[in-house]
Amino acid sequence: MPLIVKDYTWTQTPSLLYITVPLKGVGPGKVDILCSENYLKVNFPPFLFEVFLCAPIDDTKSSAKVGNGVVVFTLYKKELELWKSLSLTDDKEKMQRIREHAVINAQEKAKAEKEAKAVQKRDNEKYALQKTMKIEEEERKRIEDLKEQERKRATEELEQWKKVQSQAAEMQMARKEQQLQKEMQNKENKTTNEERQANLSKSLPGSLQQSATGHRGNKIQEKLKEKTLPAPRSSKCLQIQFTPRVFPTALRESRVAEEEEWLQKQADARRAMNADIPELKDLKEGERNPEWLKEKGNKLFATGNYLAAINAYNLAIRLNNKIPALYLNRCACHLKLRNLHKTIEDSSKALELLVPPVPDNAKARLKAHVRRGTAFCELELYVEGLQDYEAALKIDPYNLDVKADAEKIRQRIQGSLQDYEAALKIDPYNLDVKADAEKIRQRIQGSEP
Repeated sequence: MPLIVKDYTWTQTPSLLYITVPLKGVGPGKVDILCSENYLKVNFPPFLFEVFLCAPIDDTKSSAKVGNGVVVFTLYKKELELWKSLSLTDDKEKMQRIREHAVINAQEKAKAEKEAKAVQKRDNEKYALQKTMKIEEEERKRIEDLKEQERKRATEELEQWKKVQSQAAEMQMARKEQQLQKEMQNKENKTTNEERQANLSKSLPGSLQQSATGHRGNKIQEKLKEKTLPAPRSSKCLQIQFTPRVFPTALRESRVAEEEEWLQKQADARRAMNADIPELKDLKEGERNPEWLKEKGNKLFATGNYLAAINAYNLAIRLNNKIPALYLNRCACHLKLRNLHKTIEDSSKALELLVPPVPDNAKARLKAHVRRGTAFCELELYVEGLQDYEAALKIDPYNLDVKADAEKIRQRIQGSLQDYEAALKIDPYNLDVKADAEKIRQRIQGSEP
């Protein structure tokens, strides 16, 4: 049976009505308020305050503030007049009808708000999906344009190379023709000279013929000894491109078979693994890579599209669940969307993978502790959050931001303990408050170094 609160106060003006209800030492988190046109209720176990207003109010403009141990209502009257009394006290059936009507209206309002939130959530998801599809389409178009530009450039370079080759071939043919003509002319001149020498030898005496014949033979031998030099070659610049290697070591012929076998096994394993993920069917071969998906998620996170970024990180994790950066980036998205429990799960998984603790992964471990501590503090688990912030300070003791946040959390925990101790002074026999205060003391002692 609740205890009815009667020591409330109220004041009024022609347009406004002020009601002050004491909370009797009950915390603000345990107060439940219901307000309608003719009915007002404040439930803070074991106490109950309700009033049936003698005239209607505008519940859309009215407000209630909880603080300093009281609830203060500011109610707007629908009619500008001074009331003779605050509540109805004579007609119990009418009061019961007003109470039932107020409860039904509150339930309908809550249901409508829930449906509106669901519709808004669906619209947001649809909008996020459309934006993601648009970004992906633009990215595909950009890549296709780059490929087309590269293809045109390669075609132009090939045509230019062919043109240079044909010009070089024409010049070489022209030089060959000139050389051939020169040789033909030399042969004709040689034949003419031989004929002249023969005619001259016939007309000379015998001794002169022998000397002329010997002299002609020496000239022939000298010409045979002459060497015909080839035409000079045309100069050209050759471009050499080396095939990139997967392995960082130098290529050795003795290890080629082993490397090819390893690459083939890796390709078969990727194809077998990707075949089980239907979301990867729309991606190209080069896009089915955890690193590519991580970079895509980072770009979506930078634009504020956190849901699409989470989808990219999810696919990357399904391809390779041993990369700590994927869990660390996904927990940042969950923290932005206030998915606090998922933030704690992803940051904990990242810390499990960041072993052993070495200077190279110190920055990642610092981020994981800070994000998990932030999620704990948002869930009002300040002691657990303080433990993560202190772990972050052990990694980087000179980080001023982390140090300032840790000090704020300590002050918050001390303030909560002081509130519980003040409540115990008011009601020293309250076992629930005493148990909660003892838990906080134990957690503080456990978090101290």
